Amino acid sequence: MRIIYCADTIIDANLVKGALEAEGVRAFISGEYLVGAIGELPCWNLVNVMVADEDVERALPVAQAIDAALSEPRGTEPDDPVPDGVFAG
Repeated sequence: MRIIYCADTIIDANLVKGALEAEGVRAFISGEYLVGAIGELPCWNLVNVMVADEDVERALPVAQAIDAALSEPRGTEPDDPVPDGVFAG
């Protein structure tokens, strides 16, 4: 097993895992249950998405695409349109 994605949140990790599984790549989230212990542990690189060694080449482009989409700023300015179905707070 190899780590292909270091997630900021459990949600991000599950997005990557779901996208990988939709492509037929089995994925595993490690550290998912460590997030509850944030006060006791250093709070970086806790949640990772892992795949089998033979699936790394297929999995990396999927993980990179999700990471790029998550990095795009959305609705940060008051005049930015909010997509349908999304609630702005």
